[in-house]
Amino acid sequence: MGTTRFIFAGAAALGMLATSALADDLTGMVMRIDRLNGTISIQQIQKGTVGASSGSAGALQEYKTKDAAMLDAVHAGDRVNYSATETNGTGTLTKLQKR
Repeated sequence: MGTTRFIFAGAAALGMLATSALADDLTGMVMRIDRLNGTISIQQIQKGTVGASSGSAGALQEYKTKDAAMLDAVHAGDRVNYSATETNGTGTLTKLQKR
């Protein structure tokens, strides 16, 4: 019984860490804005040096927006700082700021 509780507590802690990792301040480039669905596609830009290349691009992610003001604040091609959370596999932007 004690081992089971320990395993569940560890799994819960890892889940919280994985979710909070998305909440960190990220840097990316707006690739697409879908005003009808309320989503913004952002390609994350790696910070620092990763291997021999710096400034390499990460995967393209699509995020829901909290309000329409986020959709109007940026355009495709803009570099942005952003924060996002993930709930049930859906990413939602919590902060979006043009650089």
